[in-house]
Amino acid sequence: MLARGPWYKPASIPAMKRPTSQQRIGPRTLFRSLAWLRICAIAGQSTAVLVCALWMRLDIPLLPLMVGIGLLAVFAVFAAWRLAQPWPIRQWETILHVGIDTLVLGYLLHFTGGASNPFITLLLVPIALSAAALSVNAVLAVAALVGAAYAVLLFWNVPLPVSMHSTGGFSLHVLGMGVNFVIMAVLLGFFINRLARAVRLQQLEVQRVRERALRDEGILAIATQAAGAAHELNTPLATMRTLLPELRREHATDTALSDDLTLLEGQVDRCRTILREMVAFGKAQLSQEPEQLTVDSFIHGCLERFQLLRPEADLALALDQEAARTVLRTPPGLRHALLNLLNNAADASALKQSQAVALTVRRDSGWLELIVADHGPGFSDTDELSVLGQSQKLTGLGIGLALAEATAERLEGELIATNTGSGAQMRLRLPLSVIAAS
Repeated sequence: MLARGPWYKPASIPAMKRPTSQQRIGPRTLFRSLAWLRICAIAGQSTAVLVCALWMRLDIPLLPLMVGIGLLAVFAVFAAWRLAQPWPIRQWETILHVGIDTLVLGYLLHFTGGASNPFITLLLVPIALSAAALSVNAVLAVAALVGAAYAVLLFWNVPLPVSMHSTGGFSLHVLGMGVNFVIMAVLLGFFINRLARAVRLQQLEVQRVRERALRDEGILAIATQAAGAAHELNTPLATMRTLLPELRREHATDTALSDDLTLLEGQVDRCRTILREMVAFGKAQLSQEPEQLTVDSFIHGCLERFQLLRPEADLALALDQEAARTVLRTPPGLRHALLNLLNNAADASALKQSQAVALTVRRDSGWLELIVADHGPGFSDTDELSVLGQSQKLTGLGIGLALAEATAERLEGELIATNTGSGAQMRLRLPLSVIAAS
């Protein structure tokens, strides 16, 4: 039941849910990763300090270390509050948070051996995370800060109470290196994976945007041609509308010819009506003033137009009473989207010598559903319903489905295709928060 065109690639019809900004790689993604990493750091640092001071009985400055961890905890609370705010997170703000985390880590390392501490390589984590989410200049700024911290720790630190050259000290150093390796592996593996996933989601979003742009470009080209054709057709239609009544009067005695001329005159009037509707639709699009109608009036208006276009169709309507009373701020393109789906369904049913088309209108929580079903061949077994690229429809201009999809996207809805066993079904779901009158 799906129309195809040479320019249209409907690879993204079933799910038109736009990725949220939280999925995009950038300062906010890194900001969120830092928030989780900061909580892990507070827990790990507290555990390490308490184990060394209370269990291993190492003579380390416990109070300064706990003060540093406490300050980091206070900052973590502030960062969590900031993350919950709707204000955009700038790159400089993310760099500032990375800098504070680096300074606190450097402070803790200062009291535990400085550069000789096996956990000194944790200073590489801010650089790795920044490289995955920030600009080159930002990464260079973070690297310079980390490098400065490392240089300071080389010459200014409180030595560890155990000599690193003794047997016991060497064993302790090796144990610390092993724990540090595990921590680095877990942190880099988990958080870099999250950032990489955000990159993949962003790439998919870019691909969807590119596909929409190609589709919209094709629609715009057709709309431009249609506008030109409407302007050019007005003159010959006016000429025919003037000549046909005269021809009918001149051949009034020829009943068969008179009837044909009467039919042609009606068809010319119908063409002029369609052209006027095209102009009115364009003006409505430019004004962006939606028409307010009840669902009942909107649906019956669409069906009257459909019956004029397809008088042979046997249309069955199921209209939920709750939905019928809903008042819509009807966008100009919604009527055409529904007519396109009904016309596709009629064509699909005709492929199996059937004229049956069914329209179901209902409310589903906060959504209005327009379900169009046919009795055609449906989708073939080789089709994937998640990719509506295959069609059993062999005629048509191939833009009906593209226009319906574009309307669904513009109204933050979705267009879903399924097989029903006796044909195919197209379900146009639109959020009432967007289309319903307040």
